[in-house]
Amino acid sequence: MDVYCVGGAVRDQMLGLPVSDRDWVVVGSTADAMLARGFRPIGKDFPVFLHPATQDEYALARTERKTAPGYAGFHFHAAASVSLADDLLRRDLTINAMARGADGSLIDPYGGRRDLEARVLRHVSPAFAEDPVRILRVARFAARFTEFTIAPETLALMRNMVAAGEVDALVAERVWQELSRGLMEQRPSRMLRSLRDCGALARILPELDRLYGVPQPPAHHPEIDTGAHIEMVVDYAAAQNYPLGVRTAALLHDLGKGITPAELLPRHHGHEQSGADLVAAVCARLRIAAEQRDLALLAAREHGNIHRAAEARANTLVKLFERCDALRRPQRFEDLLAACACDHYGRGGPRSDYAPPALLRGALAAARSVDAGAIARECMAQERKDLIPIRVYEARVHAVRAAGLTRQDVADEA
Repeated sequence: MDVYCVGGAVRDQMLGLPVSDRDWVVVGSTADAMLARGFRPIGKDFPVFLHPATQDEYALARTERKTAPGYAGFHFHAAASVSLADDLLRRDLTINAMARGADGSLIDPYGGRRDLEARVLRHVSPAFAEDPVRILRVARFAARFTEFTIAPETLALMRNMVAAGEVDALVAERVWQELSRGLMEQRPSRMLRSLRDCGALARILPELDRLYGVPQPPAHHPEIDTGAHIEMVVDYAAAQNYPLGVRTAALLHDLGKGITPAELLPRHHGHEQSGADLVAAVCARLRIAAEQRDLALLAAREHGNIHRAAEARANTLVKLFERCDALRRPQRFEDLLAACACDHYGRGGPRSDYAPPALLRGALAAARSVDAGAIARECMAQERKDLIPIRVYEARVHAVRAAGLTRQDVADEA
């Protein structure tokens, strides 16, 4: 029985990156032999085991054969006769198809080291075309390894796979799993661009693909193209190390601009509500978690109102807080402000400081300073329970106005 460290750990070590976990391939063994050594089986479709001491994953060397459309249509063969080269051949990219032996020697039958040095993402074999998830993985690796390019022949193969309908067979959860992981990489825009270059973005996220080529007012968006704007927005979110919820909201906030009637361009009046409807549809289709969905919906619907906060009256801000449930969920409101800041800073040309977050934090603090419980007790003592929400609202408006944070409130006081 021979054991080899394989895949990402080998790649990252050669790139000088931290190695967080390791995968191992076992050649020349069987499931019974692994069990006899104390390994615990966890693989459902093929023999994978946990090491009894380290809990690292050890898989028997295996081959795979396509039997049906989609990413699940495979037959796996694991046996003592399967060689390490056979196992590495089934992997997606050459940079992921290297191994190290127990003595530290590099096993590289498919040119992974060459492609690492050349900064190229290249498929190992034509079998790449059998698994459409690999299209998403390549795009994700493009977002992670920002100096790498996709080999022309690999991009051509990805395009052929899309044209053959392979991407259409992917289940929603797997699509979002890969997209969300790509959003958390260093340059998410490179994932979007790679998916668009091969035609996959139009298949899995047509609402987003539709934004490319849609003009915006140059005074606010020197980059003009809405798709380019989204790329800048998600890259800014990544640069700020924002969590997935904020990055998802940044990705989806402007979907409404893709359905603006041509005669209204480059303006996009009403795109916030139409965008919220599209966000709801995307989140339902991709089965995006409720927490991320709700933040994305708020960002789509309210980003314009937040950008214009300095022009609003106190009562308008209190209504905004109520719609966003900001008084009960201040951290989610902070995430909403972060997504709106991404929208502001993710554009071409010079960028001014973004004032709304500080203003709205101050206004929210003023609104939260109101003792709603005391107001409720006073109304109950007067047997006017019906007045509680009205009086609480009025008190919050008064508190926000007294803070004098917006230009409109200052003008009203004058």
